[in-house]
Amino acid sequence: MSKNFKLYSQYYDLLYQDKNYRAEVDYVDQLIHQYRPKSTSILELGSGTGKHANLLAEKDYYILGLERSAEMVAIASKTRLKNVDFIVADISDFQVNQSFDVALSLFHVISYLTDNQSLINTFGHVHRHLNKNGLFIFDVWHSSAVNFQVPEQRTKTLQNDVIQVTRHANPIIKAEQNMVEVNYAIEVKELKNGTTTNIDELHPMRHFSKPEIELLAYATGFEIVHSEEFLSKAIPSVETWGVCYILKKLS
Repeated sequence: MSKNFKLYSQYYDLLYQDKNYRAEVDYVDQLIHQYRPKSTSILELGSGTGKHANLLAEKDYYILGLERSAEMVAIASKTRLKNVDFIVADISDFQVNQSFDVALSLFHVISYLTDNQSLINTFGHVHRHLNKNGLFIFDVWHSSAVNFQVPEQRTKTLQNDVIQVTRHANPIIKAEQNMVEVNYAIEVKELKNGTTTNIDELHPMRHFSKPEIELLAYATGFEIVHSEEFLSKAIPSVETWGVCYILKKLS
C-alpha cells in the first residue's frame, strides 16, 4: 500500500467526484447513534483528501484522520475544519496520545491490508486507541460477491475544466489468497495544451468472509455487534460487494 495514490493523489477527487460522501456520512452517523450514543470523537483510518472528515465535523464530532499519503494529507489540510486534524501515519503502525469513541475506516481501506500481520497490527492499534465500549466501523470487499460476480475489466473517464482522467482497471484474481490485484492504467490529459501523463498503479485488494472477520475480532479484543450491506443496510449476499462491520471493544 506504500505507493498507492502517491503519483495521482492530485487527481483523486476528480476520479471519485460521483461518490456520495454526504450519504455515507449520514449513514455512519446513524450507526454511531444506534450503537454508541453520545460519541463525540472519531479516529479515521485512511482519511484520503478529508471529505468524510469534514462532513462528520459538521455533525459536531472531533476527527483525527490518519493517512499514509503525504500528498493527500497536504490536500486535506487545505480545507480542514477547525475540529479536524490530519497526520501522515501508517494505519498498521501508529501511536497518538489520544483515545476515541469510534474508529472509522471507509472506502474499503481495510481491504488494502492483504496480509494477516498487518490486519492484526491495525486492529490491535485501533483497540488501544478506543475508549471503553468504543466502536470500530469499517467496510470491506465481500468474498461471496467477489467469487460470484468475478471482477472484470472496466474503464472510467472524467474531466473538469483543467484535465481529463481516463482509468483502465484490469483485475487479476488470486483465489488462494482471497485477493484481487487491480492493475490501473491512468491517462491524465491537460486540456489546455493536450499534454498527456501516464501512470500505472497496482492495488492488491483482499476480500473477507464473516467468519474471517469474527476470528480477527476475537484475536484482537473485539466482538461483532452487527454487519450489513454498506449504505443499503441489506443482509449481505452474493450480490453484496461491500459489507459494513460494526465491532465493539471488549474490556
